[in-house]
Order: sequence, then structure tokens, then C-alpha cells
Amino acid sequence: MIYIRLFVEFFKAGLFAIGGGLATIPFLQDISEKTGWFSLRELVDMIAISESTPGPIGINMATYAGYKTAKFAGAIIAVVGEVTPSIIIIVLIAYYYMRFSEQPLVKAGFYGVRPAVTGLIAAAGFEVAKIALFNIEAYLKTHNLFALFNLKSIALFAIIVFLMNKYKKHPIYFLVGAAIIGIVFKF
Repeated sequence: MIYIRLFVEFFKAGLFAIGGGLATIPFLQDISEKTGWFSLRELVDMIAISESTPGPIGINMATYAGYKTAKFAGAIIAVVGEVTPSIIIIVLIAYYYMRFSEQPLVKAGFYGVRPAVTGLIAAAGFEVAKIALFNIEAYLKTHNLFALFNLKSIALFAIIVFLMNKYKKHPIYFLVGAAIIGIVFKF
């Protein structure tokens, strides 16, 4: 039963997360809330791990969540669920796009999807920032304004933004550096 549910949940995420891996995040939040397979804090960790490992973020996140839920078989089933809609849709789109790509209705449809995808990615980024930079649960318990801010994460974020603007290097350098700093902060 868990395997069917894993497949269905990640099939839905793969079907509706238009725009790439980051657009998957709202669907993963929904999966977290509905199933309890992983917490929102673990979701932030999944995003960090998925962003820093090779491969598409959506596939990496499906692998991580599937493995955490049902070990190796769960990882395989979650990934298959995630990619199945894309395979079906790409085959259909390729077939029909070649035939109708110059039609005004098709052009208008693609024009309208772009801002929606941008909005989904921005909303996901906001949710990740909210979880990573703020500790809302601690604030609600203590009503202490200082408890609201995760000062280490905010400092790391500010340093990374500063360094990225000052040194135009490949993002992998910043990901590796942030991972090392995160390990140091954790211990």
C-alpha cells in the first residue's frame, strides 16, 4: 500500500510541477503535511542535499523522500512516479508541438504559463527561506523576538549573497563552502 501511495503522490508532483525541480517544493510540502513521511525541516535538508548533488532536483528529492519512507524500493517507486508524467507529456507535446507550434492559441498558452511558473518558484523560495532563516515555532512558544531569527542561517545567507556579488564564481563553490560552514555550525 505504501508503494502505491508513494507512486501516486510523486506522480501528482511530477504531473503538476511545471517549471523544474524547484516547482516541486510546494507539492512536497503538501506530501509532508498529508502523509507525515518527512517534516518541513527535513524538506529543507532535502532541498539542500538535492541542490548540492548531481542530477535534477526533483528526482533527487523523490529519491530521498522515497528512501526515507520505504528504503530502496520506495526510492525507485518515488522516482518512477515523478518521471512518468514527464515522459508521457513530453511524448505528447513533441508530437503535437511540431504540428501546431505556430498557432496563435498555442503561442498564447505558452506565454501565459511562464508567469505562473515564476510565481510557483518564487512561492517555493519564500517557503524555503521562511523555514531556513526563521524559527517560527520557537517564537510562538516564547514570544521572544530574538527566538524568531535563526541568526547563524541569516549570517550564512548574508555572507553567501555578499560573496556571490563580489566574486563571480560558479555556484558550486558557494554550495561547497556553505556545506562546510553548515557542518562547522552544527558541531
